[in-house]
Amino acid sequence: MTDSLYTPQGLAAMLARLDGLRPDALRKWGKMNAAQMLAHCQQPLRVALGELRLKRSLLGLLFGRLAKKKLLAPAPWQPGMPTAPQFKITDARDFAGEQQTLRVLVERFGRGGPAALTKNPHPFFGPLTTDEWQALQWRHLDHHLRQFSG
Repeated sequence: MTDSLYTPQGLAAMLARLDGLRPDALRKWGKMNAAQMLAHCQQPLRVALGELRLKRSLLGLLFGRLAKKKLLAPAPWQPGMPTAPQFKITDARDFAGEQQTLRVLVERFGRGGPAALTKNPHPFFGPLTTDEWQALQWRHLDHHLRQFSG
């Protein structure tokens, strides 16, 4: 299985995709440019690693389990999904710096494995298993890398 950041092959494949992204990559949907997308993708990893603690939202309490089920389904994520306000990046960002920071976070998540995960519930989805944390990180990164490179 290569679609796991917890396997050496999956981690290497994701990092290669990240390294292949260029600053002038054109988006296929959305409002962010490539540098903003890289900064955006850091936020969920910081939540998973326990570096960013957000309060559980009312929307998450009401719809988190349903949304989690949909996001963990095998179908690729569709463009235009809602984004938490804390994850919206609208200011100018340095592509190379954001790419390197995201690379470090992806490596820490993948190499740290389950032991690196926060013990706190996800602020929208609530409690997650190790597999759910990993799958959501993989799918989020995949979604945004497809947004810019295919």
